[in-house]
Amino acid sequence: MNGKLFFTALICLSIMQISCDADSRYLRYALRSAGDNRPELEAVLSHYRDDPQKLAAARYLIANMPAHYSYADTAAISSYYATALKVMRMDMSPESQRDTLRVISMRDYPGLSRDIVSDVKVITSEYLIYSIDRAFEQWRTRPWASHLTYEEFRDWILPYKGTGLQSLDHWRDTLSAEFSDSIMSVPADDVKRLSIYGAIDIVRDEITRDHSPRVLWDAPSGYRLLSASTLKEMTFGSCFDYVNMGVLAFRSLGLPAAVDMVPVWGRNRDGHSWFTFLSDQGRETPTMNSLVVGAGMGFYPYERCPKIMRQTYAVNRDRVRYMNTSRFKYPFSLCETDVTGHYYRTSDPIIPIRRDIRLKDRYAYIAMFTQGADGPQYTVLDFGSIRFHRVKFHNMGRNILYVALGYDGRKLIPISDPFIIEKDGNVRFIDGNASGNGISADVSTGTGSGGMRSIDVRRKYYQSANVMELRRRLSGSKIQYADRSDFSDSVTVWTIGTTEIPDRQPLPAGIGSHRYWRYLGADGSYGAIAELAFFDGDSVRMDGIPIADSRVPADTVRRAFDGGWLTNFESAEGQADGVWVGMDFVTPVEVRYVRVVPRSDDNDVCPGNVYELLYWDSGRHDWHSTGRRTATDNSLHYDSIPCGTLLWLRNLTRGHDERPFLICDDGSVEWW
Repeated sequence: MNGKLFFTALICLSIMQISCDADSRYLRYALRSAGDNRPELEAVLSHYRDDPQKLAAARYLIANMPAHYSYADTAAISSYYATALKVMRMDMSPESQRDTLRVISMRDYPGLSRDIVSDVKVITSEYLIYSIDRAFEQWRTRPWASHLTYEEFRDWILPYKGTGLQSLDHWRDTLSAEFSDSIMSVPADDVKRLSIYGAIDIVRDEITRDHSPRVLWDAPSGYRLLSASTLKEMTFGSCFDYVNMGVLAFRSLGLPAAVDMVPVWGRNRDGHSWFTFLSDQGRETPTMNSLVVGAGMGFYPYERCPKIMRQTYAVNRDRVRYMNTSRFKYPFSLCETDVTGHYYRTSDPIIPIRRDIRLKDRYAYIAMFTQGADGPQYTVLDFGSIRFHRVKFHNMGRNILYVALGYDGRKLIPISDPFIIEKDGNVRFIDGNASGNGISADVSTGTGSGGMRSIDVRRKYYQSANVMELRRRLSGSKIQYADRSDFSDSVTVWTIGTTEIPDRQPLPAGIGSHRYWRYLGADGSYGAIAELAFFDGDSVRMDGIPIADSRVPADTVRRAFDGGWLTNFESAEGQADGVWVGMDFVTPVEVRYVRVVPRSDDNDVCPGNVYELLYWDSGRHDWHSTGRRTATDNSLHYDSIPCGTLLWLRNLTRGHDERPFLICDDGSVEWW
C-alpha cells in the first residue's frame, strides 16, 4: 500500500481530538465517511441493538475502520491471488516462485496498491456480522479462551482483519479448518489443549510441520499474499508475512495473539517481526523467531531495540493528532502502538535544540543512523513536541545512538549533536570530545595535536559473538612446510597468536624452498578459515595444487583459495582436531608471506577494496569525507582525525553492513 496515500487520506480527521467522548466522535466520523455505504454499517449496529457486548464490538470496529484499507479493484487482486496460487503450486524453488511473482506483479498488475479504498466504503453488513459472530463464538466456546476479558478479546481476537489490504473474506473459517487437525486430536482433558500456551504451540507446530515456512530475507515478491486461500498455501514470505499468517490462524481458533515488530535493530539496518500472545496468566509472551521455534521461546535478550511497536486494529490517536497538526507529515502507521516498555527499560529524553536552528513545525523527530545506498541515512523512529527550544521523546530504548531532526520548511535536518542514551538512562552527547569504554580493539590510535589523532581502522561493522568466536579459532593454528606429501617432516614457521589478524604475515628469512605448505588448524577449530594464500618475495600470490586433510571433500578444499571471504573451509562435525589445508607447488618454492583470513562476516578491511572514512562534523552537522583509498592490507591508517568524533567506514567495493563508531582514549572502539 502506498504510505503517502494512506496518510493523506486520513489528514482530514480533524474531529478526532482526544476527549471524554472521543469514541462516539470516531464512530460518527466513520459513519459520515462511509458515504453511500453508511446503511451497511448502520444495519450492523441495528442488528446488535439487543446484545450490548456485540453492539460494543461493532461500534469499536466501525469507529476505527476509516484507518483500514482494501484494494479498490477487487477483480484485479482476485486475479493476482489466483495467479499466485498457480505459481506456488509449481515445481520450483521458493526463490523462483518469488521472482516469478515479482515479474508478474510489475508487468500485469502495475499500480494496484495505489488504488485503495477505506473499508468503511466497501464492507458489507453481512461480512461484518459474520466476522463478529465467529469471533464471539470462538471466545465463548473454546476452553482456552473463555477466561479472557472483553477488552482482551476485543484487542487480540475480534478484528475482522490483521493487517492493511487483507481481503475481506472468510479467513476465520478457512484458517481454522486448515490448522485445527492437531489441536482437535489432543484429548480434551490434556493440559496442553486446555491452555492458551499449549494450544498455540500445537497450532504453530502444525503450521511449521505441514507448511515448512521459508523465510526469504531479500527483495519482496510483489503484492503481499493476503487472501485466505493464499495465506494457507504460502511457500515463502518475510518474517512479517509468516507471523501475520500465524496470528490470523491463532485468532481463527480463539487464541489471543498479535504481531510485534522492531522497525530497525539498535545496531543494524534491518527490522524484524514476531508474534506475541496472552498467556493463561494474562502475560504478554513473545516468541522471538517467526513460527519456527516453540511458543514463548525468549526474546533476543542481547539485542538493542530503539522501538518495538504492536500492530493494532485500534487507531493510534496520538498519531492522528500529529497528522492533523504537523506541517511535515512523516508516514507513521496509524494502526500500531508503542510497547517498547513491555520489553525493556526505556527513557524519555529531553533534547535541547541547537540555538542556530529555526524550524517550521512544532514537532521534532528522533532517528538512528542506518546504512543507505550512498552511505549513512536517517531512520525516523518517533516524534516529540517542541517546547521552550527543547523536545521530549518517549519510551526510547537504551544503549543506542540517536540524533534529533527537525523540519526547516524543506526537509528534515539535524537539530542536535548525535547522542547516546546510556544503559542507566543518562544522555551522552557526541560533540567531538567524546570518549568511552570500548569492548574490542578494531582501531588503534596515536596522539596528535590540536584535538586531532591518527588511527588505524580494521573493521566497518561491530563483531558479533559468532564472529569473535570464529576469530578465536585461529589462535594456536600453525603455518608449516614439508618436503613429503604426508607432512611427516613438517616444520612450523609461524604459530598464530590470540590477537592476530594476519594479512601477508612475513615468515622468517632463510627457511629455504619447499614443495608443500599448509595451514594446520588448532585442535577444536575444525580448521575453519575463509581464505589461505601464499606469497613470494615480491608479495605476488603463488598458486599450486590445493591439498587438504583426507577427511575434507574436494569442493570444500577449493573454498580456501577462491578469493571469497564468505565461502569457508571447514571440516565436518566430529572432525575438530588436526584439520589442515594447503598447497602443493609441484616444485620447491620459498614462501615469504602468508595470508590467513578467519571465517567472519566479511566486514574486516579487505586488501584491494576501496574505502571511504567519514566523520561527523559538529560544526556543519553532517558527515565529512576524508577521501577514498584502496586498502593494501587488513587495516587503513588515517592521520588528523578529530578526537572524540563519530566515525563511519564505507566499503565502496562490496558489502552493505556498516555502523558508526567512536574511538576511545585507550584506542578501543565503541560500536553504535
